[in-house]
Amino acid sequence: MTWIQQGAVMGSTEGRAPLERYLRLRYPVTILPEEEGGYFAEIPDLPGCMTQGETLDEVFAMIEDARRAWITASYEAGRAIPIPRAETGYSGRFIVRAPASLHRRLVDAADREGVSLKQYVVQLLAGRADLAEVLRRIDELGQAVGGDADEPKGSRHEQLTAWAASRSRRSRRAGSE
Repeated sequence: MTWIQQGAVMGSTEGRAPLERYLRLRYPVTILPEEEGGYFAEIPDLPGCMTQGETLDEVFAMIEDARRAWITASYEAGRAIPIPRAETGYSGRFIVRAPASLHRRLVDAADREGVSLKQYVVQLLAGRADLAEVLRRIDELGQAVGGDADEPKGSRHEQLTAWAASRSRRSRRAGSE
């Protein structure tokens, strides 16, 4: 019997590998310094698996405890346990076809910023990816605390997207003056 199906370990406890097999999986960990001191750590492949600590040693130990607790709780509840995503195999290069008008706008914007077109496009993509991550975390936190049942799904996302777009328009206007 296979335990891995469509990128995630099967959800039912019946016919699953022993818990120890899942606890041996190694996941990429993101560790960031906090402005007020200490460190924040999370395992992006395990939604909500995060912690913080005062020192790197402490945060490493705490994220390992959080990982084990996350996997154990998910296993015992019969929930799917995601397999770690591979961190290799990405060259950092891909080709995109764009309309000539968009290409021209991007070149003009890059010139105004004093960077190459490639650098400018990478900055845009990174900013959008950061915004998407913030929105995903806000939605997760809203779900974790119960959220407002009457609130339309995605309204926080729509509000923050509108806010980010207005900030971007203001920034572009200020840069062209």
